[in-house]
Amino acid sequence: MPKQTASNTIGPFFHHILTPEGHGKSGITDNKLAGKKTKGERIHVEGLILDADGKPLRAAMLEIWQANAAGRYNSPVDDRDEAQLDKKFSGFGRVSSGSKGKFEFETIKPGSVPSTGNAPQAPHINLTLFAAATDIHLFTRLYFSDEEEANEIDPVLSSVNAARRDTLIARRKKTKKGIVYRFDVQVGGDDETVFFAI
Repeated sequence: MPKQTASNTIGPFFHHILTPEGHGKSGITDNKLAGKKTKGERIHVEGLILDADGKPLRAAMLEIWQANAAGRYNSPVDDRDEAQLDKKFSGFGRVSSGSKGKFEFETIKPGSVPSTGNAPQAPHINLTLFAAATDIHLFTRLYFSDEEEANEIDPVLSSVNAARRDTLIARRKKTKKGIVYRFDVQVGGDDETVFFAI
């Protein structure tokens, strides 16, 4: 029996299990992180996953992990009482780039969370990329273009070379479907997205 996943790369994936919504099924998570009762500003994030030549990367997957609108993660590790837990928001999702390299997910804009030493971090979304073009999964962050002041003092974003920070900023626009942030993820090439070692 042929293998679906090569031993030396990440992917392709068992899409019907990891991102079942694209196959007419429901799973433990999908690309809709926010429900009707989730607190916070509802947003859409859309973009492309690109290879080193700027061409769409098919069959890639993003995992999404973020704090809620109050700046608290839905995790036992985050036990801060001053930031309220939203029981209607898990903060976790997955989305496939499908056959055209496009992705979209619905969520709420996260609040600020503290860093080591309680330095405030700018609102951000953590993304993990799985793709056939890589031999390990890659970690990056999505920051928001309308959070200039918070972005200026964010300890993680400030650690990135100033010429490369733009690869981590999602651009806000108002559309008929609401607030949309545009964010492309590129693997390799001159415009490669900044990835972090974890």
